[in-house]
Amino acid sequence: MRKSRVAAVDVGNDSLKAIFGDLDHELNIPNAIARDIEDRPIIGIEELNSKDPLDGIHIRLHSPALSENNAIYRVGTLATKSDNTSELDPGSSKSEEDQTLVMLFASLALDAVREENSTLFNRSNNVIDANYILGTGLPLREVKEGKDAGYRSRLLGSVHQVEFLVTPKYQGIKVNIKFEDVKVYPEGFAAFINLVMDNNLNIINKDLVNKSILIQDIGGLSTDIAVIKNRNVDDDKAQGFNLGVSAALEQIREEIRSKHGVELDSRRDVVEIITKKNDRNHIMVKGSRTSVHDIIDRILLELAKKQYRLLRNMWSKNSQTEICYFVGGGSNILKDYLKTLNNNLDGYNIDFFEDEKESIWMMANAYYKLISDHLRRTQKEDQKDKKGEEKKPVKA
Repeated sequence: MRKSRVAAVDVGNDSLKAIFGDLDHELNIPNAIARDIEDRPIIGIEELNSKDPLDGIHIRLHSPALSENNAIYRVGTLATKSDNTSELDPGSSKSEEDQTLVMLFASLALDAVREENSTLFNRSNNVIDANYILGTGLPLREVKEGKDAGYRSRLLGSVHQVEFLVTPKYQGIKVNIKFEDVKVYPEGFAAFINLVMDNNLNIINKDLVNKSILIQDIGGLSTDIAVIKNRNVDDDKAQGFNLGVSAALEQIREEIRSKHGVELDSRRDVVEIITKKNDRNHIMVKGSRTSVHDIIDRILLELAKKQYRLLRNMWSKNSQTEICYFVGGGSNILKDYLKTLNNNLDGYNIDFFEDEKESIWMMANAYYKLISDHLRRTQKEDQKDKKGEEKKPVKA
């Protein structure tokens, strides 16, 4: 009988974060893809195999879930260096984009191909058959529209093949991915789970459990505001908005190009300029350190005002809210602006995650906790069923 491996995958707008197995492997890959040819140019096979596979993800994908089948892609870091890099556009649906699946399948294949998993999955003639139990999520807006069911059905019941082409260490290996089970969670609810439970699903934040709280999850393409009462998401009051940070990052990128003649490869480069610890909001122009503070401040402050307006409207509709947590990569970028606005205006009880890693990995951690809980309950039910069958009298 084939064994299945747990995977918790957050396909975020900036990057994919994934946790596997018994917390024994993590992946963080820039969410960027680029169409490519089969024989991408390299200096030499010896040099190729001395490099990190994550820096040279080059794959062919075969899956009935994809609208473009048998396509070849550069993924992650390698894609950001391409002239035709593709990033998710504002207004697009994560559940309906090939890019989401390309990132997902690539991450699973990169886990399956590791030497540490050689005894877990069947392998024959450079073909690996890998089974996974997946926990992932979608923006609240898409879940409320019922798109989670379609996304789940595209993954289940089919074989999705990832073929490594000119990829360090893994060239020529094919990974056939099947899903034993797939759970798709609303991102706002997942954030709540991560706030109150540890990896063993023990309550770690008792003060929050019975509070009325808002969770404003600012992503790249959208913002979800979950309304939590008595440990449950109020589905009727929770809302999703087509307002994320991607458009602002693209605007910053364009204005830097127009004003300073500097071409940044991707939105991720813009994020690094905004969040780096040294020389924040500075770039190099013809070898000189140059401030782009004016561009960044103007654009991000305008976006922060729109996000604050969402908070104000949601709080007015849920007047007994006790605290709002800002989560997601967008919150990390807008944190200082939102704090300043709040101090100068309404003074709501708001909080952020000061630990940058915790904030970035929040969704992947939440999916891991949720899929682990699902597995435990399923196993308990299976054991009960087996015991019930054993107790049944044998008919003569």
